Amino acid sequence: MTKQITTDSSFPAPSAPAFPKMTYAEFLRIIPDDVHAEWVDGEVVLMTPVSSDHNDLSVFLLALLRLYAEARDLGKVFCEPFQMKIGPDLPGRSPDLLFVSKKRLSHVKKVYLQGPADLAVEIISPDSRARDRGEKFYEYEQGGVREYWLLDPARKQAEFYELGKNGIYRLMTVGEDDIFRSQVLKGLWLQVSWLWQSPLPPLMTVLKSWKLI
Repeated sequence: MTKQITTDSSFPAPSAPAFPKMTYAEFLRIIPDDVHAEWVDGEVVLMTPVSSDHNDLSVFLLALLRLYAEARDLGKVFCEPFQMKIGPDLPGRSPDLLFVSKKRLSHVKKVYLQGPADLAVEIISPDSRARDRGEKFYEYEQGGVREYWLLDPARKQAEFYELGKNGIYRLMTVGEDDIFRSQVLKGLWLQVSWLWQSPLPPLMTVLKSWKLI
């Protein structure tokens, strides 16, 4: 069935009560594919536009993670507005980036991931700081997202969390050399200062550092 896409001039502002309460199945069917929205307790929550810095960092990481995952045959990387339905009683979220390991690709449906990603990345905007650090942190932890990156370009802060055996996130260590090493994407490391460079490092420079080219 073709989805009805509302024009820009009539599309409701994120603060407006734009949609009635609906099930997650209705949300997936009704909301246009190109609309960045999340489903929380039956409500449709529209996301505000992001800054150019946010977009640049998202595109940079998407390219790097996709290339790395493909080169190492680890799984697939997705970007917003692709949905992640973390658990039956948890919201449908749309992380900036998410990685699904090869052994869990059967959980990827046509328009959403059924269950938690192995890695979720949220790039913090001023209006999302409380949500990313609060609601989503709890949901991703409860739902079993194995690794959660919280990146704040405005404050130049990066936090990396790993889900412990007790089901609680623990802050992962960044080395004295300013290098973070992922536990989910085996062998992947990031120079944290890369994330705040302006302009961002050329992709080829990073790929050479990773010895992928």
